[in-house]
Amino acid sequence: MKTFRCFLCCVSLLAFAAAAPPLFAGLPLKVGDRAPHVSGHDQDGKSWSLSSQLGKRVVLLYFYPKDDTAGCTAEACSLRDNMAAFKEAGVQVVGVSFDPKSSHQQFSFKYNLNFPLLADTSGTIADAYGARIGKDKTMDRRVSFLIGLDGRILHITESPDPTAHLKEMKAAVAQLKGKVSP
Repeated sequence: MKTFRCFLCCVSLLAFAAAAPPLFAGLPLKVGDRAPHVSGHDQDGKSWSLSSQLGKRVVLLYFYPKDDTAGCTAEACSLRDNMAAFKEAGVQVVGVSFDPKSSHQQFSFKYNLNFPLLADTSGTIADAYGARIGKDKTMDRRVSFLIGLDGRILHITESPDPTAHLKEMKAAVAQLKGKVSP
C-alpha cells in the first residue's frame, strides 16, 4: 500500500510540474514571423514605434537584462562601436529592458550609447516578443531580433553570451547587402 501511495504521489508531482509555467520557456516567435508592432519611449522620452520604421529601415531590436551590468554593458558598447556599419546597411539598433528611463539615461550617458533604449517597465514589449524571464519576473532574457523592411523577422539570436549577438547579427546584416537601401 505504501508503494502505491508513493507512486500516486510521484505521478501527482510530475503532473503538477508539467502544468507549471516554465521559468525559461522557448520564444513564441521564429524567423519568418511578422514582428509584433510595439512602441515605447527611449532614454530621452522620445516616442519610438516599429510601425514607423517599416519600409524605411531594418531594425535590430535587442532585449537585455539590466543596465550597467557587465554583460549588458559589453553588448551595448559592442553595438555602439559597430554603429557605423549598421547605419551603412540601413539598420537601426534599439535596446529594450525593464529599466526605467532614468536608468537608461545614466547608462546611455556613461557609455556614450548612440541608439535608443526603450524603457519597458510594464513588460509589454518583452511579452510581445517572449523576452520576459519567467511569468512574474521583471527582467528580459538576452535575445535579439533582426526585423526586415516588411516587418518579418529575418534572424533571431538567443544566447546568454553578449558577444554572440553582435557576431550573429553582423553576419545576418551582411547577408542583406544589396537588399536594403540606407
